[in-house]
Amino acid sequence: MGIDLGAARVGVAISDDLGMLAHPLETIHVAKTNPTNRIVELATERAVNAIVVGVPRNMDGSHGPASQAAREFVEQLKLRVSCRVVTWDERLSTVSAQRSLREAGRSAKQQRNVIDQAAAQVILQSWLDAQCI
Repeated sequence: MGIDLGAARVGVAISDDLGMLAHPLETIHVAKTNPTNRIVELATERAVNAIVVGVPRNMDGSHGPASQAAREFVEQLKLRVSCRVVTWDERLSTVSAQRSLREAGRSAKQQRNVIDQAAAQVILQSWLDAQCI
């Protein structure tokens, strides 16, 4: 399962049964739903082996405030799930997701509801690809 953390929305993606292809799953709206609780529910329902959480880094590789918040989220999540929870560099994941959606013919307005899921998909796919190397 891939996670793209945001202050307002959290994107979630899931891989196929073979662990080769990532697919968008859902967007969690933080104001309406506790993201940790929902991710725990999804992980349990889908019997995931690993949760990959995108950690934002600055372009020079350094960690900023958002990175620290993501790491704190990861530590809390590790206490609540039995599967592996790993971090993954998410630099440019949203840019890549926006580009893919634009190439698929979605306008900026149409992207709004799925961009976080698409970013989570990019994060998860990148991690899955790295496991095959």
